[in-house]
Amino acid sequence: MSDTGDTDDTGKGGTSFFGPATGVGSMPGGDAREAAKTVTGSFEDFPFLAELPARGPGADMIGRTIGMLVDLYAHVEPSGWRISDRPGRDTKRARSWLGEDLDALEEFTQGYEGPLKVQAVGPWTLAAALELRGGEAAVGDAGACRDLVGSLAEGLRAHLAELAKRIPGARIVLQLDEPSLTAVLRGHVRTASGYRTYRAVDRQVVESALRDVIAAHDGPVVVHSCAPDVPFALLRRAGVTGVSFDFGLLTERDEEPIGEAVEAGTKLFTGVVPSTDGPLSDPGGSVMGVRTLWRRLGLNPGTLAESVVVTPTCGLAGASPAYARAALAHCARAARSLADNPE
Repeated sequence: MSDTGDTDDTGKGGTSFFGPATGVGSMPGGDAREAAKTVTGSFEDFPFLAELPARGPGADMIGRTIGMLVDLYAHVEPSGWRISDRPGRDTKRARSWLGEDLDALEEFTQGYEGPLKVQAVGPWTLAAALELRGGEAAVGDAGACRDLVGSLAEGLRAHLAELAKRIPGARIVLQLDEPSLTAVLRGHVRTASGYRTYRAVDRQVVESALRDVIAAHDGPVVVHSCAPDVPFALLRRAGVTGVSFDFGLLTERDEEPIGEAVEAGTKLFTGVVPSTDGPLSDPGGSVMGVRTLWRRLGLNPGTLAESVVVTPTCGLAGASPAYARAALAHCARAARSLADNPE
């Protein structure tokens, strides 16, 4: 694998930058060292910085990302995270836990060279979740959204620089978690009262904000959504290198955008392994749907391994520790099956 990876037309790094399988982000439990040990042991060629939301507010994906923001602070209310005037206990706790997770990952990646994924909440899911002082979500206020985008981009630059300093051999892949993106685009985000929804945000505004945050990283950026109707075309225009999604939620209308994405060089992070406890099929069976989709789209089976990264359907925070370990190992075996038997 080259030092920088191939370059696609977005300039964000191409297909050789990734390993064959990885996780989505969250893991069960609250032991950072155990999580880092599991992740690095499961994915020797594409580990990720684990998130442990079971520790409480500040370790959840929203709180963790709020802890990265620059000159924007928030605290926990019964309804969720709300903007504050200054950093308080909740923000400090989020930063402390992130530091603990970085320490653990650094310990288990000594001498590592290769792709390494780190996750943060994207601007639109953050805007849908973060409350302004009056209790309404930031997504309803265009000025607040612009401030959030700028703060997030600056915070991510600092976070990625810290990660690069700790693990100098890593080629960092940034994943932006955007499960609320489709709801924002369709005007389905509910107001504080729950009786109405915020107006849909214009697609060009959504795309522009994503582009600004993506520009914070000079390497590959993947957007993850475990919701239905992922806007593949919009994400491609915004400049993502890859899209991460729950493969089981795809419908026929997704097939054309996916085919166009593959032909344009977009990497598909296909969530095919269940993220909560249950029986696991054989590894080849887990990726059978991906092979079938490739045939339906008329794509060359030989491109499967270079176009697809195998992942769980979503984060594993709701799984038992034993199942989480089994699911990650299963992803790695399923990816090998895809590479060895693409047809």
